[in-house]
Amino acid sequence: MKSLLFLVLISVCWAEPHPDNSSLEHERIIHIQAENGPRLLVVAEQAKIFSHRGGNVTLPCKFYHEHTSTAGSGTHKIRVKWTKLTSDYLKEVDVFVAMGHHRKSYGNYQGRVFLRESSENDASLIITNIILEDYGRYKCEVIEGLEDDTAVVALNLEGVVFPYSPRLGRYNLNFHEAQRACLDQDSVIASFDQLYDSWRSGLDWCNAGWLSDGSVQYPITKPREPCGGKNTVPGVRNYGFWDKDKSRYDVFCFTSNFNGRFYYLIHPTKLTYDEAVQACMKDGAQIAKVGQIFAAWKLLGYDRCDAGWLADGSVRYPISRPRKRCSPNEAAVRFVGFPDKKHKLYGVYCFRAYN
Repeated sequence: MKSLLFLVLISVCWAEPHPDNSSLEHERIIHIQAENGPRLLVVAEQAKIFSHRGGNVTLPCKFYHEHTSTAGSGTHKIRVKWTKLTSDYLKEVDVFVAMGHHRKSYGNYQGRVFLRESSENDASLIITNIILEDYGRYKCEVIEGLEDDTAVVALNLEGVVFPYSPRLGRYNLNFHEAQRACLDQDSVIASFDQLYDSWRSGLDWCNAGWLSDGSVQYPITKPREPCGGKNTVPGVRNYGFWDKDKSRYDVFCFTSNFNGRFYYLIHPTKLTYDEAVQACMKDGAQIAKVGQIFAAWKLLGYDRCDAGWLADGSVRYPISRPRKRCSPNEAAVRFVGFPDKKHKLYGVYCFRAYN
């Protein structure tokens, strides 16, 4: 008896969505590959893009049909959706969506994101006036009828990672306080990738700190007994994931360049903390933040051997050219401490933002 082959066709009902803002936000996509016709392909020419705070960037994304050079079949409207992937990949944050003449951006991306549309198959996203929070991985999704495909592009920012602990001392921040501490110092909590890149560039720090994915880690380039043991190998030590409300550690912050001038204020006398704040204001500026001194040191090569007050009440000074009495062994932002604000006298570092 001859074998019989039955082909069962399963009908899928598809309603063309009404292209208003509601459909842009809530349309559900079923991933189906058509049996007949060329397959939709989405491609990013570059997997990683580099930029800096305040700049503009284009995240590349184009779509094709397999074995053809055409952008679309013309029978369905093309829907383009950009989302940002969270560090644990469990959630996506809406960035921008477009279908036909309708466009919608979300959250702090509103007014800053646009499609490049240099050709009919160009779904590249332009981000203007980049902020520190824009760092991360973005997904470009193109949908045509029952077909869709995606590509992922990473946006990296030029910047510097620095360890931070408050006046209260070591291991006093839960995760949410760590986030706020970084924001207060003109920075954001660093990602693992940013910490790893900094470790490869020589960052060595023995205190464990929060990262943006909720993990607690620290970078060691020179293994030693108090930091995992002197017989261990260099690396980024991982404490794992801890309770974000109850567990307390330091934090690793990330900052980039700034739109302004960082400088040491020339003043006839040394100052208390309150006098330092007033002196910067009188000079048309504000007392500088920790993130700003690190950015000026790392990205601009700022070098000054004078210890000065910063906004968090700490006293530090940046050394790019190691020399006697000024960090003889390494280039670094030297930390003096958190002196008595009312009685100790130091200079001050100021920051004047450009309009």
